[in-house]
Amino acid sequence: MTTSSAHAVNLQQLIEDSRDDILSQASAQQLSKIIKCSDPSSDVAKTDFYDIRLDSRQVSSNDVFVLLQSWSKDKQKSRDYLLQAAEKAAFILSEVDPFTLFDDESNNSEFGDIQDHTQSTAQQRLAALPCPVVYVPTIRAFLGELIQARLQHPQPVSLPTVVAVTGTNGKTTISQLVAQLIQLTGVSSAVMGTAGNGKLDALVQASHTTGDALAVQQFLYQMGQQSAEVLALEASSHGLDQQRLQGMPIKVAIYTNLSRDHLDYHADMAEYAAAKAKLFDKRHFPKLTHAIINIDDEHAKIMLDTAHASGLKVWTYSLQTEKNANFVATKILPSLEGVNIGLRTQFADDSCDNMEVISPLLGRFNVANLLAAVAAVTALGVSLERIVALIPQLQGAIGRMQRVPSNDGCFIVDYAHTPDALSQVLDSLSTHCAGKLWAVFGCGGDRDAGKRPLMAQAGLAGADHVILTADNPRSEDPNAILQDMQAGMSAEQYQRTHIEPARQKAIAYAVTQAGADDIVVIAGKGHETYQDINGVRHDFDDSIVLQQALQQAKRI
Repeated sequence: MTTSSAHAVNLQQLIEDSRDDILSQASAQQLSKIIKCSDPSSDVAKTDFYDIRLDSRQVSSNDVFVLLQSWSKDKQKSRDYLLQAAEKAAFILSEVDPFTLFDDESNNSEFGDIQDHTQSTAQQRLAALPCPVVYVPTIRAFLGELIQARLQHPQPVSLPTVVAVTGTNGKTTISQLVAQLIQLTGVSSAVMGTAGNGKLDALVQASHTTGDALAVQQFLYQMGQQSAEVLALEASSHGLDQQRLQGMPIKVAIYTNLSRDHLDYHADMAEYAAAKAKLFDKRHFPKLTHAIINIDDEHAKIMLDTAHASGLKVWTYSLQTEKNANFVATKILPSLEGVNIGLRTQFADDSCDNMEVISPLLGRFNVANLLAAVAAVTALGVSLERIVALIPQLQGAIGRMQRVPSNDGCFIVDYAHTPDALSQVLDSLSTHCAGKLWAVFGCGGDRDAGKRPLMAQAGLAGADHVILTADNPRSEDPNAILQDMQAGMSAEQYQRTHIEPARQKAIAYAVTQAGADDIVVIAGKGHETYQDINGVRHDFDDSIVLQQALQQAKRI
């Protein structure tokens, strides 16, 4: 979402006029210190500007461009972005030391014939730019607040209370469940994450789980304009590590679990967990009051330690009856229509600490997701009795254990794209399967290649028959990805495996081969409505392709 402000403002005005709950005192002090240290001749503090931009291509006349360090740390690209933005910007705030972008250049006619030998080449280049450049190495620490302060000036709105969910699996479902439960109490809610952004009845497809700082703050402001009172969002490890959520008024933070994913970005699992733990650090999110943590997960300790160190109210949840958690599932009776749950919690009515919960969500892992959502909504002040009464009205997130209707058999679409998630889906469904269990899945290209054989083994361990196919191959050859997935497979496993690179054909094969008592899971893409092949997003929705295959096979 790109917005344009009609009224100009300057940094000094934002510092003086912004409410403390928008631009904190600490952030205002950092900003004041930086602009005081900038070149006095430029007087950046009192230079009027319109909008703050993070994309040099979107900079209009008298906008502010914020140059952030890229993950690749490509100096040439950063220099190109700076030069492009400088043609129109009022000034530039750079996380990258601007001197390092020009210190290896020789004289260039682009800057004119510079003969001042008392300055370094980099100084000369910077002095010749059409606008001032201010080095702000800590800008991520207050960028979100700065953007929100600009959006609020001169049209302030009340921002929604934010519930944030982090973890490898369960983020989308939990955020959707929180928003649904809040909506069912009569309070306007919205979501932001993988399955879409917006009010529950008007979601817009998202390109990232967590957008950049500008997109996040614009969305928050937009939801405030639309009178949303609660926003449930997914906090990705990338977003937390890169501080894209800085300035979000997060009140309740939820941790689900951690399993292998994104190790093309994080060095190892410890670094991955540390990124997730930032969500429970009040230094990053000063409005935090509650942490909701899954103590069944092996990485829960770092989340618990961080939350306790921040002085948060820490509530835990568990599917293990022997654990002393705040929310415990003491009974789990699953079926293909949902789950009957026994809930033990100290928050129940005094007359009963065990409650009967009827959930329409499929799968054992969705019991954990539901407990997290129930705890979060309780933290927002809704009574547990009221929450439990609303649970039967819940709907699963699109592409999460989504059952596609058929005359016989059972056909499920799910987003499971990690070994752990796939194992959980197959384990949950195996208890209901009177026939054979089938799994259709692949692995994404240009991502953690070490995950590929693990995905195949997870599928083979949980399903009777496996169909390996393309996911989003991106720039890679689908056959090469499929070859990686087959590493270490035994002869017995090959006998249970069918390989079909074309995903549509793979789904059709599963439909024609599965028996009347069989369950088929189409995993990996879930809610996605495209397939990314060589940089082109082709229309592809697993649920629609599956429905078409069922029609062709006369199974609906």
